[in-house]
Amino acid sequence: MEKLKLFYMEGCPYCDKVRLFMKDNDINVEMVDIHADPKNKEDLETIGGKIQVPMLLIDKDPLYESEDIIQWFKKNK
Repeated sequence: MEKLKLFYMEGCPYCDKVRLFMKDNDINVEMVDIHADPKNKEDLETIGGKIQVPMLLIDKDPLYESEDIIQWFKKNK
């Protein structure tokens, strides 16, 4: 089973879309608010080379774009 982490920030409509889908489908993963701690934002940039949310970290592979993340959950959860 993959280790999953969702990087997000409050107020981001694309993040909200993914989080609502997760809630509606009882999907629980580790949540990382990039504004809660400066290190979270640094980690996001280190992992994917850019600061863009939402980002689902699947083991060590970043997946961006809310629709792509939702499609991944539909196929894998």
